[in-house]
Amino acid sequence: MVAMSGSVAVGEQDTAPAGTDLLSVGVEEEFLLVDPHTGAAVPAVELVLEQVPAELRGQVEREFQTSQIEIASPPGLELSSIRHSLGVLRSALADAAERAGVRLLAIGTGPVDGPVPPVVDKPRFDRMVERFRLLVPGPGNNGMHVHVGIPDPEVGVQVLNHVRPWLPILHAVTANSPFAEGADTGYASWRSIEWERWPSVAPTPYLDSYEHYERLIRQLIASGVMLDEGMLYWYARLSATYPTVEIRIGDVCPSVDDAVLVAALVRALVATAMTEIAEGRPAIRTDHHLLVAAHWRAAHDGLEGEGVDLTDGELRPAWELLDRLVDRVRPELERHGDLDQVTDLLGGLLRHGSGAARQRAVFARSGRLVDVVADVARQTRG
Repeated sequence: MVAMSGSVAVGEQDTAPAGTDLLSVGVEEEFLLVDPHTGAAVPAVELVLEQVPAELRGQVEREFQTSQIEIASPPGLELSSIRHSLGVLRSALADAAERAGVRLLAIGTGPVDGPVPPVVDKPRFDRMVERFRLLVPGPGNNGMHVHVGIPDPEVGVQVLNHVRPWLPILHAVTANSPFAEGADTGYASWRSIEWERWPSVAPTPYLDSYEHYERLIRQLIASGVMLDEGMLYWYARLSATYPTVEIRIGDVCPSVDDAVLVAALVRALVATAMTEIAEGRPAIRTDHHLLVAAHWRAAHDGLEGEGVDLTDGELRPAWELLDRLVDRVRPELERHGDLDQVTDLLGGLLRHGSGAARQRAVFARSGRLVDVVADVARQTRG
């Protein structure tokens, strides 16, 4: 997460007042670079980086493919600071992309068919390609990662156990990639399906302890499915660099509003888990295969369809499951001062639909993916 260390160019990092236990939150977002006329992904990351203002370059990085670029907000306590940081960074990056002759999209994967851009020239990425070969996904696989501060890794592992049954509904909320290779895939999040090619992508297992977590990492590296800890692509993990839990299930959100909503819900979910841990309440031992099914359903249906209720394995409307999550974390939304804003943002999400639904609505009106691309670009900039 670029901005977790070093100077902050888009606003000072919030610090908790003495005697409080509010949790910090930070957001990473990955974007696609496309041809402004065709919408096809283009290998333009170096051209765009040259156009990024010097004062913001510490918050912008290359990603895996040359058609991708990443930003990261400084960690903060106030949603307003996260909103400000993401707004400044998105706007500046969209301007930089335009100066470089391309367009910036907050989208899970490229909707328009075209050549697969090469991987960024970096020794670690070269080793990944050498070992995993054709697993490199399409035009670019763009996610959103939310970091929430934790006191220590032992507590962090327990948090992972508590949050895992609730991640499928957040997966559905962030669905933002229905099109690929010029057609509707039938999935709300095709990025998720592409991403699962990698052998270390999976729901987080139930963990006995931090020692168990570390032992699994060593064993997975020894097995060859990971080069290093950075390739631990579980949907929730402990950051290898920062004292945070990292939730990394979602497509990148189309707008800043969507990203702020997800960040608030994730923080409240982690805070709720920490309360349960302090009270000695056990985590739900969700069956792994049912959890896999719930994530598949979230990728397929998104927020507009049905999701798996992990309390009984039955299908429920996804919005019903989201309402249940909000009710569960409401005390922490209130404690962090986020409830009013989250209520407003949920109202907007209900009116406008998920990112996938918005893309499909544009396509239904015009029948042209270039119009979908233009609308996503508008939302990206905000």
